[in-house]
Amino acid sequence: MSDIPPPTIDDKQLAHLRSWIGKSETTPDLITPAPVRSLSATLDRDDAAPGAGTVIAPLWHWLYFLPHARQSEIGADGHPTRGGFLPPVPLPRRMWAGGRLVWETGNPLEVGQSVERVSTIRSVDHKAGRSGELLFVLVEHRFSNERGLALTEEHDIVYRAAAAPGAPEPVPQRPPQDGQAAWSRRIVPDDVLLFRYSALTFNGHRIHYDRKYVTEVEGYPGLIVHGPLIATLLLDLLRRHLPGAAVRAFSFKAVRPTFDLNAFSVHGRPSADGRTVLLWAQDHDGWLTMQGTAELA
Repeated sequence: MSDIPPPTIDDKQLAHLRSWIGKSETTPDLITPAPVRSLSATLDRDDAAPGAGTVIAPLWHWLYFLPHARQSEIGADGHPTRGGFLPPVPLPRRMWAGGRLVWETGNPLEVGQSVERVSTIRSVDHKAGRSGELLFVLVEHRFSNERGLALTEEHDIVYRAAAAPGAPEPVPQRPPQDGQAAWSRRIVPDDVLLFRYSALTFNGHRIHYDRKYVTEVEGYPGLIVHGPLIATLLLDLLRRHLPGAAVRAFSFKAVRPTFDLNAFSVHGRPSADGRTVLLWAQDHDGWLTMQGTAELA
């Protein structure tokens, strides 16, 4: 007798969810200085005050184009109710799984620019196995300013089934470059850090601030550190050690959740030719939680 639970999503439901493929929306925004100044403080950076023409650091565009659902449109998990731009996936746990980004050479996003983001659902894929049921949604974002295309981003979203007692957890992994980091930084993910990042990104997802919800409803042991925050800290580590370098492309993948119960660390190692930088995050036990690769211009 199989111990794999029956899938929540059957073929008919999956076909309905896949009808969202190709759906697109356009969002304009103005790159203002206040969010840049605020994230700089949150990351404990000593940056000059941003003004018109200040180039937006890699991944800091996540401070803009934020969802502004009305309070009456918020779901039980703190996210906007499903079924608008994103498909109405019935699986309750939603996470940022990773992404791939390419910046156009010579056309950076800057403070003072009016920028348009065109978002398109590119794929909806379903998987079920011993570790639980998963549904992956791939969203492509294209950011353009008055000079044309500035950034292309592929955003991986994963939806998971509710936690089941005794369900197997993913096998922990050691970082491929374990013990070989050229740079390292220890991060303490306290409530204030998580609150400030949630506020800056207008992220109401309760897994980042509501301990009762995240432990009793979603079944995690503690508050979850935002995947985008960890990715931002990885590239921030690169910027601290290679302050003049320009990032041409970045790919990253979340491997294991990071909780606020203990400090974690971010690490980097440039390649021998200096063209790429391997970046990764580890939890307090040394297990790999996120890995990424930055390509330098």
